[in-house]
Amino acid sequence: MQTETKGCFQVPAKLYRIGEIVRHTPFTRQTIHNYTTMGLIQESDWTEGGHRLYDESVFERLWRIQELRKGKTLTEIQKLFKREEKPQAAML
Repeated sequence: MQTETKGCFQVPAKLYRIGEIVRHTPFTRQTIHNYTTMGLIQESDWTEGGHRLYDESVFERLWRIQELRKGKTLTEIQKLFKREEKPQAAML
């Protein structure tokens, strides 16, 4: 889990369960699961009980998927994201 320094404290980044994401977005639990399985979004961590946890960046990614869905299929979006990630992976 990532931490952020706030003054002299190490504050852990907020992680969200699927239910919290569903409450704050127009997506269903099944859609979040499907997008994770497809690699469109990625969990950041897991609970001890085996539930996925997502960081705050998931909201921006979901908004982008929603915008791209207006003119692209999920497969096209998946290919676009993979192309975007390749240059970053080459830098590591």
